[in-house]
Order: sequence, then structure tokens, then C-alpha cells
Amino acid sequence: MAWTPFTRVDHDRSGLRYASDTSDKEWRMIEPFMPPQPSRGRKRRTDLRAVVDGIFYLLQSGCQWRLLPKDFPPKSTVHHYFKRFSGDGTWAAIHDALYRKTRDLEGRDESPSYAIIDSQSVKTGADARGHVGFDAGKKVKGRKRHILVDTLGLVLKAEVHSAGIQDRDGAVLVFDRLARRFPFIAKICGDGAYQGPIAQAASPRPIEIVKRNQPSFEVLPKRWIVERTLAWLGINRRLSKDFERFAPTSLTFIQTAIIKLMARRLARFRYS
Repeated sequence: MAWTPFTRVDHDRSGLRYASDTSDKEWRMIEPFMPPQPSRGRKRRTDLRAVVDGIFYLLQSGCQWRLLPKDFPPKSTVHHYFKRFSGDGTWAAIHDALYRKTRDLEGRDESPSYAIIDSQSVKTGADARGHVGFDAGKKVKGRKRHILVDTLGLVLKAEVHSAGIQDRDGAVLVFDRLARRFPFIAKICGDGAYQGPIAQAASPRPIEIVKRNQPSFEVLPKRWIVERTLAWLGINRRLSKDFERFAPTSLTFIQTAIIKLMARRLARFRYS
């Protein structure tokens, strides 16, 4: 994206307390999915908008939970809701709703017909427990993020597993129950790592293999879209490396990163 006076105004967040905070337009799209006040017992006093802002702050800044600024709710409260929203499906519901609106905003059908798959091996922190391995090809010890995106670069499905698992085997996890959720996908694009009987047998749709034709840099048709999505994730410093102790936490942060991206895109245009 070229930075022009118009795009700078669209992306200006100087009026917010922190650049990661949700604007009023963004919060109006997220608020309907927040849990209501309990019908019995003590009323909730926690401001859920401040909780979501705290999660986005941690995601974008890359700080530790205990280093959240004091003007957010206590870190134990923010962490509790982060795990709760993951377990009760709140993050998934927000993602799916914003995904449909974003597709509609771009003039696309709600269900995609083409998908691109790729993976990214990232180093893990010292506290990582489980799902840690060595990627012999990338020379990285850590975990591998496996994502499937549509032609807009929005994540359809993601998995986080050991970096020691090869792409063709990790694709089996990504393809699991994919056709049930996105029945209109007609073709899946991938690089040379997904050729062979294992990935082809696991894929619910034909896999189109796009290979490099020259050793120098080359923009490959369709495949560059998933590379851009991985770059979008890396903008959030919490995802510049896998700092999480457990792989499911990393997966939740990927989901919240895409939610943040879609909410900002929608708020800039007519869905505000």
C-alpha cells in the first residue's frame, strides 16, 4: 500500500489512548459478541472493551502479561477473558462474522472458492512446552504456523504444530474437516512441499502446485497472497516469534490478529 495523504488519514490512530486500542466503530462490531451480564449473583464490573484493548495491546506490542500498563484491567483478568473467549468460541464467532462482512465489503461471496496454503517456522521462547521440533530445511528449532487463506489473504484455517513436522504432513491437520466448513472451495494452491500422495490424499480439493522457475526473486501467481498474510501476522510483535508456552495459545493469538485486521478494515469503509 502506498502512503498518501488520504491513506495516512484512514490509518491515523493518534486520537486513541494507544495505537492498538479499538476505535468506537471497531468496538461496535465486536461488542455484540461479548458475554452479557450474569443473570444471578454479582454484576460484572470489568469493562470488556478495556479487556479487548489490553489483549490487542499485548498482541501488537509484544509485552509480557505482567507488563500490561496499569490503566488496563489487572493482567489476571485480561488473561482470564483471553482464555475464556478462546474456550467458549467467542473469538471464533467474532472472526466468522467479520470475515463474512469483509468478503462482502470486497464484493466477494461469503464462501471462498480458492485457497492458498503455506507454513512458517518460527523460533520458540525458553518456556515453550510441547509441539517443539527442528525444521531441517529452515534450520529453525521451534514451531510451525500452518495457514490456509483465501484470495484476500484472510485466514480460513490455521494450525500450530512442531517445526519438525513436514509441510505435507502438517497439511493433513489443516485440511481436516475443511470441506464441511467451506464447501465451495474448488481448488487449493501450494508450493512444491505439498506435492505427493500424502497431501493430495488429505486435501478435499485438487492441489495446484506453483513452483519457482528461477533462483532469483519472483512474484508467483496466487502464492504471494499467503506470504503477505504471514507478513501481516509478523507486524504484531507477539507473533514475531512464538513466545507462548503452549501451541493453542499461539493459535489464539493468530486468530485475534486477524480479527484486529478485519475490524480496522471494516471500520474504515462502509461497514462502520
